Amino acid sequence: MTSRLLILRPEPGASETAARAQAAGWAVDKVPLFNVLPLDWDAPDPAGFDAAVMTSAHAARLGGLAAFRDLPLYAVGERTAAAAREAGFETIVTGSGGAEAIAEMLRRDGRKRIFHPCGAETRPFDESGLEILHLPVYAAEPAEPGALRDAIGESVIALLHSPRAARLFAAHCDRLGIARRGISLAAISKAALAEAGSGWKRAVSAERPRDDAMLAAAARLASSL
Repeated sequence: MTSRLLILRPEPGASETAARAQAAGWAVDKVPLFNVLPLDWDAPDPAGFDAAVMTSAHAARLGGLAAFRDLPLYAVGERTAAAAREAGFETIVTGSGGAEAIAEMLRRDGRKRIFHPCGAETRPFDESGLEILHLPVYAAEPAEPGALRDAIGESVIALLHSPRAARLFAAHCDRLGIARRGISLAAISKAALAEAGSGWKRAVSAERPRDDAMLAAAARLASSL
């Protein structure tokens, strides 16, 4: 493949995506836009919940959730489920359709009182019929993308793993005078793609919110560049 992938997600996810991409034959550059840090928080009584929801592996890695391991856990994606398993959760239900799909699974299973350890910024979803405590346990702080200009070259495809990353990447490009028309985008979702705005060379969203689907979207872009 002649195109290069620009990976913008924070570690350790950046290295995981890079390994998958390189195994598929891509050349990659990693320029994480965020550093993910734990937050101080006061733990509620686990007995007050029917289940927990985890929408990011960062919550499992940084949250300090040992007191909640006995709760049934609903995880968004295999990566989040694997991180939860490593953190000691045993009863895990994995969904592949994002937070909206998880909310539907909770309603289906009769779970009502839900604990959601999350990031400082989290996207709302349909909570009808549910009582969800969203408690920030980590924060993704913007990092200075010193290598971003050097990583932007001909036929680069930027991977946008979240709406916030899309907004920040677009802002950095504009601030640094990097022309949008020379960059293609492969976003994890339509919501992320929308946050990037317009003016890019080409832009597509993945069919599913997963790394493999993003790489497939990038491959479709590369074949037409």
